[in-house]
Amino acid sequence: MLEVLVHDADELLLGFARALRASGVPATPDRAQSFLRAVAVVGLDDRRSTYWAGRATLCSGPDDLERYDQVFHSWFVTQENKGVPREAPDRTSPQADLADDRDGGEGEAPDDAELRAMASATEVLRHRDIGEMDAREKARLAALFGTLHPRSPRRTANRRTAWHRGDLDAVRTMRRMRARMGEPGPLAWRRRRSRARRVVLLIDVSGSMSSYADALVRLAHRFTHGASPAGSPARACDVEVFTLGTRLTHITRAMRLRDVERAIVAAGDTVPDWSGGTRLGETLQVFLDRWGRRGTARGAVVVVVSDGWERGDATLLAEQMEQLHRLAHRVVWMNPHRGKVGYEPVQGGIVAALPYIDDFVAGHSMATFEELIEVVARA
Repeated sequence: MLEVLVHDADELLLGFARALRASGVPATPDRAQSFLRAVAVVGLDDRRSTYWAGRATLCSGPDDLERYDQVFHSWFVTQENKGVPREAPDRTSPQADLADDRDGGEGEAPDDAELRAMASATEVLRHRDIGEMDAREKARLAALFGTLHPRSPRRTANRRTAWHRGDLDAVRTMRRMRARMGEPGPLAWRRRRSRARRVVLLIDVSGSMSSYADALVRLAHRFTHGASPAGSPARACDVEVFTLGTRLTHITRAMRLRDVERAIVAAGDTVPDWSGGTRLGETLQVFLDRWGRRGTARGAVVVVVSDGWERGDATLLAEQMEQLHRLAHRVVWMNPHRGKVGYEPVQGGIVAALPYIDDFVAGHSMATFEELIEVVARA
């Protein structure tokens, strides 16, 4: 079986469909379901038949075939060119010939060495700098975001709930005694409840961050949908997302769309200053005046994602970061250059903000995104 990137076969095939969508092929959810049904008929062990099943159900026209071949190769085939070759199979081959190939050759399931090679390639991709990836690697990376599972940080609530230990619950204890006509019995205990703490993401989408912008928006989408309790709707998740540039833009509504590709398109339509300049101090001031002091940042875990290049007044940025630090429960700054060899925090924005940052983390790869998720969950 081709269970490489995920443990479940359906998740593997749906991840391939999502990677196709990320590369520009309109692999809609109904086509993805048709793909699953087709593979169930031909068998996932037969990679050649899987290739033709996907091409017949996921591609809508000749313009999609080249990108389909590239993504299929990146998703299922190793660098050793086993199985389906990098070049597309002969598209003029009659469909009836496919049944003759199941007993050997290209139809054989990949051996253990191939599976290890594919798993190793995925691990390498997790640590690659996103800003240095080509389009094919970013398409593969887009499918890996489904493996991220953010967890909401918790805070202690004022209300209490019954528990097997903790503080004495005198009211419930007395009620039990009255029910037993005054006879003493087991004591009742209670403890404070816990509630999800709000997470606020402030994402820099200026020109210097353009190579990371798509991945960062996907990360924000995972926070919006992955941090909510199991079984609860996305709207119940207490996550707010803003973009920073020459102005501040609130994109939480776009991030609440369940489909990540639609969410990214909606965010792109909402943000007017994509790949523009950077005015961190001014945009933070707008955030604090319109949202932060009114409750959005109070007691929240605020994550600022930026490389720290500030075209405005660094003194203003320091003032706003100080106010943000006073309002928020914890301030996390994620810098894509933080984990690179030789990096020094010498940018004006970083120098101004560092005294008011609780956690200064890297953010250039999928592995660093996983580390950020742990930092937020423990906040």
